[in-house]
Amino acid sequence: MGRFVETTVAGEHVRAFVPPPLPPSPAIDVLGLLERLSLAERALGRLDGITVLLPRQELFLYMYVRKEAVLSSQIEGTQSTLSDLLQFELEAQEGAPFDDVREVSNYVDAMMYGLERLEKLPLSLRLVRELHERLLRSGRGGTKDPGEFRRSQNWIGGTRPGNALYVPPPVTELDGCLASLELFMHEEQSRLPALIKAGLLHVQFESIHPFLDGNGRIGRLLVTLYLCARGVLRKPLLYLSLYLKTHRADYYRLLQEVRERGAWEAWLEFFLDGIEKTANQAFEAATRIVELFKRDRERITTHGERVGSALRVHDLLQEHPYLTSNQLVERTGLTSPTVNATLVDLERLDIVKEVTGRKRGRVFAYRGYLEILNEGTTPLS
Repeated sequence: MGRFVETTVAGEHVRAFVPPPLPPSPAIDVLGLLERLSLAERALGRLDGITVLLPRQELFLYMYVRKEAVLSSQIEGTQSTLSDLLQFELEAQEGAPFDDVREVSNYVDAMMYGLERLEKLPLSLRLVRELHERLLRSGRGGTKDPGEFRRSQNWIGGTRPGNALYVPPPVTELDGCLASLELFMHEEQSRLPALIKAGLLHVQFESIHPFLDGNGRIGRLLVTLYLCARGVLRKPLLYLSLYLKTHRADYYRLLQEVRERGAWEAWLEFFLDGIEKTANQAFEAATRIVELFKRDRERITTHGERVGSALRVHDLLQEHPYLTSNQLVERTGLTSPTVNATLVDLERLDIVKEVTGRKRGRVFAYRGYLEILNEGTTPLS
């Protein structure tokens, strides 16, 4: 269950928690988790399989990564939506808090960078620091030592160290905790299933809390990177932030119960349920998006007045569900009058919607696609 170390923070004497190395002792009761583990693995396999069937899997991945970035950042308090991020990326954004959108954009960058780096570098403390540097290199986290493990004490909850909900290990214990974490990433002696190890790694990282800022986002990203590194997922389509956002009270309670009572099995039940639900939601979303693209394409072919140009515009909207008419002219090679007439036709078919209400610099949204992507992304109050 770990040990407490007396330390002084901002003039207050507090007890900082030092988690024991993984795997837990006494050992995890894997037998009691087998049914949940089986359901989670089956859902993951189904999700991983659909990536082969998606006609343009890179588009689904592109959007799904961005949705996860929004949700993970919302848990940390940002107010940006997926629409804010997509419009920001196309330089068409209006009125969203700049720092919030920048933080979400940084998360996308860190995520994609991590997936690329896994091809050359094993999952390691070095890679974790590189991810953190990209996550915090601009915006509000720029002053919180991007890419560097903390050199001062932090705490979670409360207005000061003395009334904090949780005080992570002091700096003098940090190197040992992190070295043990890295060893556990690669050990095979415990023979624990990959999903179980991913759940253990997440809690251990959150308990160590090695950075001054961004620990939650890196800790959630670590789950997907670990499963990709272990070959459990071919594509990074599993992200738990919507589940954790929806059940955040249980999430924080269970993390604390692991620290206080060693309640690993209760946490893992919650974690595996989240894997199953998240994988099933992603599978259903992918299926609905494929059906939407097919249905709208048929509607254009059957009822459109400018079928050829409308199909070209529709193809681009699948890549970027927010586009201006000028961007469509540049990317399709169609003339401005043709693009504008095509957009009128697509509005008539209820496929696109103009979202600014302006005469100039108008932005058109792929309405049905965005409705699916936006599910669950309302910012926390």
